Amino acid sequence: MKVRGSMAIRAVLAMVLWLLPGGLAVAQELSALAKLVPAQSRIEDRADGVTIDLAITQPVPWRVRVMDDPPRLVLDTREVDWTGLSSIALESGAIEAARAGVFRQGWSRLVLALNGPYLVEMAEMSTDQNLPRVRLTLRPASQEAFSAAAALPEPPQWALPAVSDLPKPVGRGTGPIVVVLDPGHGGIDPGAERDGHKEADLMLTFAREMKEVLLRDGRFLVVLTRDDDVFVPLETRISIARAAGAHVFLSLHADALAEGEAVGATLYTLDDEATDEAAQALAERHDRDDLLSGVDLTAQDDLVATILIDMARTETEPRVLRLAAALEGAIKGAGLKMHRRPHQTGGFSVLKSPDIPSALLELGFLSSARDMARLTDADWRAKMAAALRDGLGSWADEDASLAALRKP
Repeated sequence: MKVRGSMAIRAVLAMVLWLLPGGLAVAQELSALAKLVPAQSRIEDRADGVTIDLAITQPVPWRVRVMDDPPRLVLDTREVDWTGLSSIALESGAIEAARAGVFRQGWSRLVLALNGPYLVEMAEMSTDQNLPRVRLTLRPASQEAFSAAAALPEPPQWALPAVSDLPKPVGRGTGPIVVVLDPGHGGIDPGAERDGHKEADLMLTFAREMKEVLLRDGRFLVVLTRDDDVFVPLETRISIARAAGAHVFLSLHADALAEGEAVGATLYTLDDEATDEAAQALAERHDRDDLLSGVDLTAQDDLVATILIDMARTETEPRVLRLAAALEGAIKGAGLKMHRRPHQTGGFSVLKSPDIPSALLELGFLSSARDMARLTDADWRAKMAAALRDGLGSWADEDASLAALRKP
């Protein structure tokens, strides 16, 4: 897609360009995890302006705009690692500085500081070669024209989504399987640490990669409780799952133990001894519309709410056990290492949603050199993500069949 002519900058600013091969509708949901290919990228000064040609490892949703005071070009993309761009950008006399970072959850922002006012004459995402390319042409402009372009408002479709914009609940066996992935820790809570690696970072990377695997399968709709290195309270993670209409909630961790042998993946589900306490705590602390999907508890006291929560958990518990069994079977079936006690129980806060089948998966232990090697190996992570996809799929099929049998 190209944008040319005197209205170019307005057209570019008025929309987000969602371009993936074949026009896949799922493209808007993908976490791109793309990287710049410096050796195939260039920025050149020409007599009539500047040309920017950036090669990346896969296509991503993107948009470009200009900002004033000081003049700069801003390129927002779906998670691109721009490492290596600075040396390329500074080869242009029109670019005084380049920086990149997180713009908002799931999005990267590249900022090129300009030595004067320029407008975007042409912008395109090209996928006609081996590597996708972002191509831009900048032309010198008057300060008045540049300021007018920079002052254009954000397009409405670029507003941050509210929790209320998350997918609405659908029945079991109908529509996509809604999976909420919960990368543990984040922000001020880095989790376990070893050799410069943080549990929070490793789990976010895995969650993003697993989201890709699930979405490309076509059966799943995926929501992350965090898509950035931010702190999300434990009960907020449950609220996100509720708002998303989750069919299943999977919390991802990689702990470290100071003593004893801890190697391999471990699945945790809620301990029976924690259920009564959990029901009471939920009734006392949560907003009432966050407790049970489709049940209005706003007029109920804590005792009634607790009873209803217990009833929901009674129905959910066998579904959770089948979920753990399906995931364990898929992980072992893929030949991936599991702990000698692969399924354990505990009173984890993120597992206390009474009507959403939930499990916590310790992918490995940072205290184990073998697990650390696996967690930092992209091939191993891909095999684990594929195994979890298969486990979730088989569990969802069985769950839907059993639900249909119970219908009157």
